[in-house]
Amino acid sequence: MIDIKLLRENREKVKKACENKGAKIDIDKVLELDKNKREVIKKTEELRAQRARTEYAPEKEAELRKLKDDIKKGEQKRDELNLKFQVSFNQIPNLPLDDVPIGSNETGNKVIKAVGKTEKGLRDYMEIAEKLDIIDVKRAAKTSGSRFGYLKGDLAILEFGLVRLAFDVLGKEGFIPVIPPVMIKPEMAKGMGYIEQTNSEEAYYINSDNLYLIGTSEQSLGAMHADEIFNENELPKRYVGFSTCFRREAGSYGKDTKGILRVHQFDKVEMFSFCKPEDSIKEHKFLLSLEEKLMNLLKIPYRVVQMCTGDLGHPAAAKYDIEAWFPGQNEYRETHSTSSCTDFQARRLNIKYKTKNGLEFVHTLNGTAFAIGRTLIAIIENYQQKDGSIKVPKVLRKYTGIKCIVTK
Repeated sequence: MIDIKLLRENREKVKKACENKGAKIDIDKVLELDKNKREVIKKTEELRAQRARTEYAPEKEAELRKLKDDIKKGEQKRDELNLKFQVSFNQIPNLPLDDVPIGSNETGNKVIKAVGKTEKGLRDYMEIAEKLDIIDVKRAAKTSGSRFGYLKGDLAILEFGLVRLAFDVLGKEGFIPVIPPVMIKPEMAKGMGYIEQTNSEEAYYINSDNLYLIGTSEQSLGAMHADEIFNENELPKRYVGFSTCFRREAGSYGKDTKGILRVHQFDKVEMFSFCKPEDSIKEHKFLLSLEEKLMNLLKIPYRVVQMCTGDLGHPAAAKYDIEAWFPGQNEYRETHSTSSCTDFQARRLNIKYKTKNGLEFVHTLNGTAFAIGRTLIAIIENYQQKDGSIKVPKVLRKYTGIKCIVTK
């Protein structure tokens, strides 16, 4: 959540930020609920103080009883207003940073740079993969339905080569490897700000256990330190997590339905950082540089895109995407993203650190190391050979023992 003080003192700034993000929030209504709640709290406290000052006497019994009843009614009204306020207040997204381009959708995004030589008109990854029998979506449809796939043979080994590469590179940068839970409590999902961002059709929810399946491992990595206090010298605290992720892909029907580009279940290596507020811009650039480093190690052409206000998620204040070149599709496709969520998630999850002047909220940031499925697609299409085989990037050969994927 944003700082309530910011909302009270900068009504128009918050309104404009919501408008730029495409969030339809009645800010005046939120402030009215806040005002009414505070008035009820003040009045109830005054009644409580009056009751404390009133000494018991037989002739005061009726007055004391009325004060008690009025206090109880005030507390009930306070709770009702607070619930309404919290529901409305939590709908307010994180405010974009000042340098984020203003735009209503992806057309407002800004290409920062492009790296590597791109080729066009090559074969699509599924054409290659099915002939090599390394991706099987037909049998996955039989067992699980649409938008699932089997990774087989050398491609399955290649997945774990990517994981090892990411863990090795990021381990040298001080990231702690984690295999996080893939199910989290609703309050933790809400704390990370993703319940407001995704509708009920997007997230997988297990009603009988009251748990959400994570859509990305950052959701459980960020919630790991809920209600905790870091020492200042612990920051930045960096994690790299590997997990399976789950998304319904609601609203994307008819889009990328073939293959494994947009599926309900996928694996991912994710970076997450807790840092001091004054370091968060630098930390965001650092995460982006690591994403670029991993892409450069794979020698896959890509471009860096700064996301506009309308293309930011609910908790993000700034975001960059890396889009890999897919020569079989003649276009760039997103493979990485990195977001700064400033203190938005930390306020919801109550994550602070000790300073000389007391406690402050940390800033949280996340970044993709490898979205496995999409990275494998990029490798297949960029490393395809005329004979139908796939060269394995040199950096992965020591992890896989494979130089080339060929028909068995």
